[in-house]
Amino acid sequence: MDEAFELAVHAHNNPAYGSLAQEAGAAAAAEQVASEVDLGQHPSGIIPHISNTVGTCNLRVHVDLNYVSKRVRNCEYNARRCAACVIRIREPKATAMVFASGKMLVTGAKSEEECRLAARKFALIIKKTLSKPEDNFETAVKFEDFKIVNIVASTGVNFPLKLQEFAIRHNRFSTFEPELFPGLVYKMMRPKVTLLVFTSGKIVMTGAKTRDDVYEAFELMYPALKEYRKLDAAPVGA
Repeated sequence: MDEAFELAVHAHNNPAYGSLAQEAGAAAAAEQVASEVDLGQHPSGIIPHISNTVGTCNLRVHVDLNYVSKRVRNCEYNARRCAACVIRIREPKATAMVFASGKMLVTGAKSEEECRLAARKFALIIKKTLSKPEDNFETAVKFEDFKIVNIVASTGVNFPLKLQEFAIRHNRFSTFEPELFPGLVYKMMRPKVTLLVFTSGKIVMTGAKTRDDVYEAFELMYPALKEYRKLDAAPVGA
């Protein structure tokens, strides 16, 4: 098992809540007017905004990270700090962590399709870099075992919430410790998605494996949140 790779995947599947809280700031932009939304799929009239899609794959070849870092543009490698070289591309905008074992972690894409496309582009970059035309040699870089391991999304319900009351009523799946973190952490089982819910009504979702998981989790949560709306407060943004 590639321990460094597994640790990197774990870190991207379990990001610090503080960093995820920053996602809530962009949630307002994700809210849409009901008339623009397919109410069959989004009964709430709100479509969560996908902010990061994380994927992994296996190139099935040993990668000389030092060699690659010296020949690939927008590539960084510091063996003392990280066991992978970091490569960035602009279209689609994404970042790859390439490990010597040939395993690769791709982050920053805005959709599952973009993540797969970016992963293929990174694989091609490695293939071209390791191949040596002067020796008539083409390295056997593969593109196997691609999968989405995490999708992060944000949105908002446009009204403030009574999180303490919600946490008491839904204590089996909720954790709310405002002295440590300002948001309520709700771990949904089906689909398996973690929702960070803030008093302002902003929400960040992480742990989803598909876009549909994100949408389903929000639609399941929305009616419950409406029950704990602060009735004496003005709508967020009013």
